[in-house]
Amino acid sequence: MKAVTMPSTVSNERKRIHPHKFTLWVALGSIVMMFAGLTSAYIVRKAAANWLEFEFPSVFWVSTVVILLSSLTIHLALKSFKVREMRRYRMLITITAVLGVLFGVLQYFGFSYLYNHGVKIFGIGSNPSASFLGIIVGLHLLHVLGGVIALLIIFFRAYSLKTKNYNTTAIEIVSTYWHFVDILWIYLFIFLKWF
Repeated sequence: MKAVTMPSTVSNERKRIHPHKFTLWVALGSIVMMFAGLTSAYIVRKAAANWLEFEFPSVFWVSTVVILLSSLTIHLALKSFKVREMRRYRMLITITAVLGVLFGVLQYFGFSYLYNHGVKIFGIGSNPSASFLGIIVGLHLLHVLGGVIALLIIFFRAYSLKTKNYNTTAIEIVSTYWHFVDILWIYLFIFLKWF
């Protein structure tokens, strides 16, 4: 008679996704659907009359490089945290937080440039193309703001003397979300620049 072996609890635990990670993936799916709807509406509306064409300011290129660099630094920060190189982790998470804030500032400068060159995003005299740009990029900026807040929270935790917890869940969630807003910006930048 063969002995029946039960799977170990440890292997079952590894197969389960953390509830916070699951929630994050559901939220990311919802965000993807929202931006898919907005960009689809953009394409449909662009075919109509009175669509204003305008050039993207060069500061948007700079902000794209900044967010790509921040994605690299958070990836390296996560790797450092996993091997408990806390000094390197703190440095990299600090750089990521600074780059995240810088991205938001550069976006502000980009919209200021557009406004100063006659591209009104909202209000009287605005054009549908400018309004779409404002809504799409504005919503992305709100998601970036959420990511920056999360980055600042883990930044302050990294320097907290009380924290001795080496659980990677929080940094993995923030890292995944930050990579997502990075990829989302690249998609939006390409879409708005060439469509």
